Amino acid sequence: MRYLPLTPDDRQAMLAKIGVTHIDELFRDVPADALLDAPVDLPRHATEMEVEAAFKSFAGRNLPAGEAPFFVGAGAYRHHVPATVDYMLQRGEFLTAYTPYQPEISQGTLQALFEFQTQVAQIFGMDVANASMYDGSTAAAEAVLMARRVTRKNKAIISGSLHPQYIEVIRCTTAFTEDVTVVNPPALSGVEELISQIDDDISCVVVQNPDFFGNLHDFTKLAEAVHEKKALLVVVVTEVVSLGAIKSPGEMGADIVVGEGQSLGVGLNFGGPYVGLFATNQKYVRQMPGRLCGETRDADGKRGFVLTLSTREQHIRREKATSNICTNAGLCTLAFSIHMTLLGEAGFRKLAALNHARASELADKLSDIDGVELLNESFFNEFTLRLSKPAAEVVEQLVEQGVIAGLPVSRLYPGNEELDNLLLVAVTETVSENDMYALYYELKEALK
Repeated sequence: MRYLPLTPDDRQAMLAKIGVTHIDELFRDVPADALLDAPVDLPRHATEMEVEAAFKSFAGRNLPAGEAPFFVGAGAYRHHVPATVDYMLQRGEFLTAYTPYQPEISQGTLQALFEFQTQVAQIFGMDVANASMYDGSTAAAEAVLMARRVTRKNKAIISGSLHPQYIEVIRCTTAFTEDVTVVNPPALSGVEELISQIDDDISCVVVQNPDFFGNLHDFTKLAEAVHEKKALLVVVVTEVVSLGAIKSPGEMGADIVVGEGQSLGVGLNFGGPYVGLFATNQKYVRQMPGRLCGETRDADGKRGFVLTLSTREQHIRREKATSNICTNAGLCTLAFSIHMTLLGEAGFRKLAALNHARASELADKLSDIDGVELLNESFFNEFTLRLSKPAAEVVEQLVEQGVIAGLPVSRLYPGNEELDNLLLVAVTETVSENDMYALYYELKEALK
């Protein structure tokens, strides 16, 4: 029996609907030189041990983050995850067969989600948070859609300092809605004239703090200008540890705060799964996507937890749903909450202070090298350097010396010559003095 019931005619009809004639056209974004014109050169068969050995050999060609001085960030950060997190994740109290529709058998999961929501709301400085989204970028796109529902306007202004991949996810999502997105050009210094772009038609302004280039902001005046036009301010946070040291978005007047929670409890994991954070003010809670767990009392007056709000299209009429996201990142939220609980407020602030101190120390060291210019006036644990050579070439050169120097900005902004020499460097508590010296020495040699 065929697993997929589609006939060739069905497939052709679907291709015609989206304006292509052959399925190969769906892969036209893949560079031609990356496409194979013949099957991969592999033996027709091999034993399990031979396959395992071959793939170990392939994997050995990688340089993993934990095996070299590592300075890559840009939305995913290498932080230490205590062994206790993994141990607690496997406790039976948190296990459930499925989503927590039945509170009588899911109290562990429900309480963990309730605690997660509480922690997210507190560090964002907001009234209420949901039980998570897929990741930070999808949360940002959902925030734009939510702003349209709240304001009944459809024009979103996007900061040029927002992570470029978040911008692409917003563009991709709103391509299927009636939203109009105005994306500003990259702002290396973090200075943008956003207030002058605000008019009566906008639903929201989307900004990031710290921004993609590492700059810190206070959006209080921007929030006031946005509110004068009855629009919403959406603040994105990709490095949640920063909130242990800087003013929260809620204190600045944000209406919706979204972010990536990977930094707490979730490792880099080769790019996922991650956990999207989403918080807002109480008056907008019914327009918030995703699900919300709440605290209650049972018939005997005992404390309990339930799924309080879930306005997805599986549960209510489709036209009334706030989102088609049908789940939350449950395991990652649990890891986030365990890590945050282990840290406590004092530990969270100490971790943030340690990150900033090490980043400041490294920025000072690297700024002394001929051919290096620090572009940031302020930063948390990530900053941008302008090198005297293209950053991509320098990074490749340093990898050969066993140092992963950071992210060449050109990797996310290809074809923009102004950004070719920019290197984004992240420093967390996992970076040692020896790591910093290795980067300093190898970068100095590379720029001679």
